[in-house]
This record gives sequence, C-alpha cells and structure tokens, in this order.
Amino acid sequence: MYFKRKAYDELIDWKEKYADRYAVLLEGARRVGKSTIAEQFAKNEYKSYILLDFSKASSDVLECFNDIHNIDMFFLRLQAVTGIDLFLHESVIIFDEVQLFPKARQAIKHLVKDGRYHYIETGSLISIKKNVKDILIPSEEMKIKIYPMDYEEFCNATGKSYTMLKTLFEMNKEVGQQVNRKLMRDLRIYMAVGGMPQAVEAYTNGDNFSMIDQVKRQIINLYEEDFMKIDPSGRLSAMYHSIPAQLSKDVKKYRISTALGKRKSIKDDSLVYDLIDSKTVLPSYNSTDPRVSMSLTKDLDNYKLYIADTGLFITLMFVDRLVAENEIYAKLLADKLPANLGYLYENLVAQMVAASGRELYYHTWEKEGSTHYYEIDFLISHGAKVSAIEVKSSGTGKHESILAFQKRYAKNIRDCFIVSQKDVNKKENIRCIPVYMVPFLNYKE
Repeated sequence: MYFKRKAYDELIDWKEKYADRYAVLLEGARRVGKSTIAEQFAKNEYKSYILLDFSKASSDVLECFNDIHNIDMFFLRLQAVTGIDLFLHESVIIFDEVQLFPKARQAIKHLVKDGRYHYIETGSLISIKKNVKDILIPSEEMKIKIYPMDYEEFCNATGKSYTMLKTLFEMNKEVGQQVNRKLMRDLRIYMAVGGMPQAVEAYTNGDNFSMIDQVKRQIINLYEEDFMKIDPSGRLSAMYHSIPAQLSKDVKKYRISTALGKRKSIKDDSLVYDLIDSKTVLPSYNSTDPRVSMSLTKDLDNYKLYIADTGLFITLMFVDRLVAENEIYAKLLADKLPANLGYLYENLVAQMVAASGRELYYHTWEKEGSTHYYEIDFLISHGAKVSAIEVKSSGTGKHESILAFQKRYAKNIRDCFIVSQKDVNKKENIRCIPVYMVPFLNYKE
C-alpha cells in the first residue's frame, strides 16, 4: 500500500530546480518508507527508471561500476543487465540502500556531471564509518530527511481531518470537552500505531493491536541487527533500549553509564554518534543560553535522546513481554494508563517538532539557593525570539519552570505553551493547548 508522503513534494521541487546539478539522497532509519517513496516518484514522474537495490544486487549489476570511467559503456551495460531502456533527460536511476555499496555513491559525482539522467539514492546508516570509508562523498548530492509518518500523513492515511485541527489552533479558543476528548483519542491511536508505514498499513487493514505490536517488534529487531553489525558487544542496543527508562526518571540528560551499567569510555561516546546517525533516535541538546542562537549555545555533553517513532517507543516500554496484549493498548486509547506517563507525551512532542524539520533543544538552569533546577522541555526559535514548550501528561497544574522562564527571558520570548491533553486555555500569558495542536507551533514569521 502506498501512502501520500510529504517527501514526494520535496522530490518534485528537486526535479524542477536541482536534478540537473544534484542527485538526491533520501536519508532515514530503516522501514520509514524511503524506497517506496523513491520508486513511486520514479513511476509517476519519469518515462522510465532503473531500480538498483544493493541489498540484493547481482554481481552483473555491481560489475557495471567497474566501468564508471567509461560512462558510455557503463550505461550500455546497465541497460543490458536490467533490460530497461533509458531515455535522455527523461529517466531516473535509483540507488536503493546505497550505503551497502559505497562505490555507487562515489560514482554519483561523475554521473551527475554527465547530465543524461537523474539520480535518487536511498540509505540508512549513511554516515557510519564503514559506509564512507575510503570513498569521496559527492558534493553533487542533496539530502532529504525521511521521518516516520507524521500526524498529518497518518490522518491522511486513516481518513481523519487534519485541516480542521489547524483551523482550531488558529482560532485559539476552547474546542469543547466532548470534541477535545474525541480528538485526543484519535491522537492516542497515532501514538499506539506510530508512523512506521508497515504498522500504519496493518492498522488500516484492520489488524488488532497485538498484530500491530508484532510488526513494530520486527522493526525493532531489524534495528538491533544493524546495531550488532556496528557494535557486536551489544552496547549500542543497550543504549537504544535504555531511552524510555531514562526519560521516565525525568533526568536532565541522557546517561551512557546508566544504559551500560558501567562508567562510560571514549568509545562509548562515539557509539552515541553512531546511534544518532542511525536516525532511530532524536537527540535534543541543552541550549545554555536561549537568548542567543541555539545552535551556537548547543551543549554537546548535555543531551536527551528520544525514540524517533512513538509507536516504537510504546512497544519498547513493554518489550519484556512476549507481545503487548490488546489490553495495554485499550488502556492507552482510553487514557487509563498510569498518570505518570508524561515522558510518553514528551516523546510524541519531540517527534512532532523534529518532523517539522527543526533540531530539538531544551533548557535547564539551577534554582537559586537550591540543588534542584528548572527545565523547559522544548525550545523553538523564531528569528531573534524563542517559544518555550512544557509538556504535561494530563493536567496543566504546576508549571513553575515556564513561569520562571518567562521572568528570566521576558525580552526574548515570543510565546510560552503548556502542552497536555486538556482543552485550549490561557494561564498567566501561557497558552495551554492539547497535544494534537503541536504541529502548528512551527508557524512562520
């Protein structure tokens, strides 16, 4: 099943403006839909296409790249091996899972310069050392990040009205208890299923949540296999599995030592970068001074990690069970899970902000005369201004951090938001909004 994805529109833009000068690389975690998007685009927008899947390419295909210095021979051999004709300026060649054959990625420079055809690459673990070793990364390469399906894509796939949510956000008025309850239930379905296309397909096919959970476990198993290829010791997998537990403890940064049960080493630090490169997680960095550009005040030693897909996050929470029973999902949908699951909604907000193309940042500072600290969960920059987001699992009661933030950075603030399951409201110049409105916080100047 093919779902409408936003990346398709980005590919249209690439083809119209840049494809004669750049290949495009669809980069993302495994199973987020990169290959499907690339092939659907090639089918619809070109007269012909050749798909080279390097996870199962024959030796005849791979040997074509030995003749890349003779580019005429390269194209002749490629058409002969695949049985597909290429048409000048009307064909595209897809290098699927290009990280598995670095020689093909290096060839992009010469192929783009030749100018006869267009090129789409797809890849995961694209920056891992062994996948770029001894090759020259082509400068003639644009990147499009592919995330799990965001809430808009999920609504489109399941027949829910997303446009209405934007209208409600812009009205900035209460939607009413009954409507809010219904919209929150819709959102919790997205949380339960997640945005991995296979899981969404299982849901749209009418599978129960135990079956959907099994699909998600298979994806997690694939990730673990990838982690073991990078680090056979299992440390990378332990770091990944530790994320829900660490978020549940409301600590101000991710701790490698907690994940591994030992003091961290320099090698462990490098593994974190591999984990981030896998695109299976979302890093959020502490901005030491939100009054300045957050990228300039990024503290690389103080960060949090979120799971890139909240559906996988929920499965990881119950991964010690053989399979998460339908009862667990029924409780989630009815909002009857324990009330201290604010970190679950925090992960969802992280996914929503990241899907808008923004880096994730948070901010902490010590309380005067105390060992405790204030924390703002997420920051969104708007030019010289910044918006602050505090996430609550249920009510909007205590919110001393965001009040302190308002006082401390009054001249630099555009908006302050408390995000929860409650209806639209306003408290002390703080906008209280339900979680399903978070995607609209990325508004333009």
